Amino acid sequence: MRLKNFLLFGVVFLSLMATMNAVAAEKVFKLGIVGPFTGPMAQASADAKDGTIMAMEKIGYKIGEYKIEVVYVDDQGDAVKGTNAYSEAVERLGVQASILCMNSGVVVPLQDLQAKYKVPHFFCMGSGQSINDKWASFPPGKRYLIMKGWPTPAKLQKGYTDCFNYYLKKGIWKPDKKIVAIWGEDTDWGRGVGEAFKKGMVPSGWQVFTEEYFPFSQTEFYPFLTKCKQAGVAALVGATSSPPTIAGLMKQKKEIGLKAVLVTDGLNYFGDWYKMSGDASDGVLDMLPQFTTPPQLAWRDAFEKRFGHSPSASVAGQAYDYVLFFAKVGRRAIEKYKALDSETLFKVGSEEVATGKLTYSAAEGSIIQARYKCTPESAPDPVIGEQDYYFPVVQFKKGKGSNVYPERVKQADLVVE
Repeated sequence: MRLKNFLLFGVVFLSLMATMNAVAAEKVFKLGIVGPFTGPMAQASADAKDGTIMAMEKIGYKIGEYKIEVVYVDDQGDAVKGTNAYSEAVERLGVQASILCMNSGVVVPLQDLQAKYKVPHFFCMGSGQSINDKWASFPPGKRYLIMKGWPTPAKLQKGYTDCFNYYLKKGIWKPDKKIVAIWGEDTDWGRGVGEAFKKGMVPSGWQVFTEEYFPFSQTEFYPFLTKCKQAGVAALVGATSSPPTIAGLMKQKKEIGLKAVLVTDGLNYFGDWYKMSGDASDGVLDMLPQFTTPPQLAWRDAFEKRFGHSPSASVAGQAYDYVLFFAKVGRRAIEKYKALDSETLFKVGSEEVATGKLTYSAAEGSIIQARYKCTPESAPDPVIGEQDYYFPVVQFKKGKGSNVYPERVKQADLVVE
């Protein structure tokens, strides 16, 4: 009996030791997903979070032999709260690299922390020029922001001006006066988009009637819209990532009968915007990717089945792509340096991602863009172009968008009230 018990104890002991050794041998990498998961931008960031979940599930939360432990860093869209949350994520939770972050005003101060902690950051979705200026202020060895996931406003907003000039030249749009009102959220990004509009439209003969920026919480626009109507404004151009702001602006514009082309850059940052705006969004312009190809449509359907709501192509779709791009960077770090950690990711990021040697394309599984690529000339922005990162100008009708510019991808002509 004693021998039998001894043997049984030995078997149990060896099993426990084997389990403990297996657990001890498991390699874990902690990845921070940064975003305003609470606060006024929470709805848009929820789309980004769901996109990252889709990608993580695709790779089984593993890169090579490393288990990926995701840490969601809630910056609340605020620089102070964001830096505090990031410091805690690195110091207390052990985050070794981070991705995303939608607010330019948060991305800028985070670069100081990333350089301090030597934690590389990939694919921020804040786009402001202030991010690039901060990045350029660091010597190359301190540029821990490896690559942005969204270019500066001026690089994309030119498409709207080109679209306007195209339809003016064709005679489809015949405004009485070329008067524009610039509006936007009162952030680095909102003001950056507004400045890009001004720089693009004034040389084309447009007169800026007013330029106004609003807090995230604002939903009352009657005074602004009424004076625009009285001045004969032909175009309202601006940007916000706040769903209530967009809905309020569109509904009130329709209510007072303001006949002006409306650009709401950022409309597609959240998937269910049409439920909030209804037919007040008819005729609105945005620059955004759409789900049109079979792989994109299949991904959209899978997303809706998984989460029960429609995804934004530009936010959920690109967040998905960026997680998979990060996974590729991670595999390269393991291949080249035999480890996945902050140091090896920074090396691969600096040596291969920021120089254009390592890219991620549709052929590898990218859903939204043809290719994500950064070069020394574009850095830290992605390269812009139809074979790389590119948004067409889209006009909406009953919640459905049609490409109206450029001509080579046009699905319909611009409709003007």
